[in-house]
Amino acid sequence: MTPFAFIIHPIDPKRDAARKYWFARYLPVSWVEWGLKRISARVLSEIEGVRSITGAETRGWFIGCGLTPKQMLELPTEFVYGKILECCELAASKGAKLIGLGAFTAVVGDGGLTLSKRSPIPVTTGNSYTVATAIEGTLRAAEEMGIETRQATLAVVGATGSIGHTCATILAPMFANTLLIGRDLERTRALADELGAAARPTTDIVELKNADVIISVTSSDSEIIEPEHLKPGCVVCDVARPRDVSVRVQTERDDVLVIEGGVVEVPGDVKFGFDFGFPPKTAYACMSETIILALENRAESFTVGKNVSVAQVEEMQTLAAKHGFHLAGFRSFEKPVTKEKIRLVKSAAAKLSAPAVV
Repeated sequence: MTPFAFIIHPIDPKRDAARKYWFARYLPVSWVEWGLKRISARVLSEIEGVRSITGAETRGWFIGCGLTPKQMLELPTEFVYGKILECCELAASKGAKLIGLGAFTAVVGDGGLTLSKRSPIPVTTGNSYTVATAIEGTLRAAEEMGIETRQATLAVVGATGSIGHTCATILAPMFANTLLIGRDLERTRALADELGAAARPTTDIVELKNADVIISVTSSDSEIIEPEHLKPGCVVCDVARPRDVSVRVQTERDDVLVIEGGVVEVPGDVKFGFDFGFPPKTAYACMSETIILALENRAESFTVGKNVSVAQVEEMQTLAAKHGFHLAGFRSFEKPVTKEKIRLVKSAAAKLSAPAVV
């Protein structure tokens, strides 16, 4: 057996800190952040009951890092590295042979490359399986919404990041046109050149109005996609954590389908021992990649750095199927997306698209 660990950290300082420290919900955000910055790495729970369909088993630990995405962006990189390395060292002391970098810990600095060299155990960002499930979920959602990809426009927000680049590379040939949105126009143009004449680069988020299918996977610490940016009837797969899609979309746009990327069912009678907002036996894809590697007895830094290859994505898809991991339906703003929900979205979109009666 190869035990594993996975780092989690607060996204919303008050809400997430209150999962462990109930009194945090009553304190000012600045006070909560002050306290979180000073908390040492700690074991939040033990993960038990993971059992592959091959019969392989593993166990692990959630290790808590107190920093929020905002703090990871604003504090000195070496300080942030130090906090994450505390988690790696604690995991190693518990017997973990591999550790996954959750949420923003996989983004800070050079995407885990430096951490993989300093950590006493191998690390993985989980981005290979995140790409695989994001693509699978996006295509499935588009099919449910009746979108014919060969005639549709794809948009990738955060296109030059490790996940966005690979999503664009794999998906672009399936669509009529591809819109690449990034903060650095030159890098975005370079990616467009790789993908061909049907790909167009831009830095303007407003151009999302032209997209039928959107994958958003930025490293922003705040929401960037607002209701006015979206076309009626479109599908948005929000892979980012914290999310890229504004909560206003949930209340103001009943004509678009927003799904979270990478929600996976983990095989076995899994008990995570910690409430991170998911239904029982389900996890993020990045977390699942760590577990899959543990089941394979591959204590290695599988996905690190700013690039994810198509070969890595395909290999992780194969290993996931081998061990019985699969996409666990759709979720949107931390709630399940039912067939009835999709029907209502399609109906609302159809009404907006219908010609006016004069």
